[in-house]
Amino acid sequence: MTAPIRSRLLDFVEAEPGPPGGELPEEGARPRRSALSDLAESAPAPRAASDGRPAPRPGVPAYHTPVFVPAHPRSVAATGSDGRPARVPFVVFELFEHPAHGMAALAFTTPEKLVEALGEAQPWAATSLGPLAEGVADRDVTVLLDPRLAPGEPNWRPEDLAAYAQEVRR
Repeated sequence: MTAPIRSRLLDFVEAEPGPPGGELPEEGARPRRSALSDLAESAPAPRAASDGRPAPRPGVPAYHTPVFVPAHPRSVAATGSDGRPARVPFVVFELFEHPAHGMAALAFTTPEKLVEALGEAQPWAATSLGPLAEGVADRDVTVLLDPRLAPGEPNWRPEDLAAYAQEVRR
């Protein structure tokens, strides 16, 4: 594949209006990159912790290792500061029942590995391994890195995303 793997949720959302003045991007122009990618590429290599924290054990990924986690957007009804109804968006990491590890958060080192395991319609979010593990540890959830999953039906199909996008727009 030459195109980057990404969540397909945006494929089912209406296109944003064009730029002011009706100018269209040049033919063959590259898609706009995320500023997060620029920050990640320009970041210095991680140094050993100077605050007394132990370094990762051999074979254990570093705290700030980027991972791709099955997730999807949600929102809740709330009241805005002006007293009007509002929606508050947030992201939900999907948890899976694992026969040996109980409840597990799946994390993948590349989007391609996530797609191979869960299908191309699986929405996902990028995060760091350490904060993910800390965030789920108090709920007795284990993080499984690049797990091998038994083949089966994917949790998300393109028609599921279309239905979800419809629901979100309401």
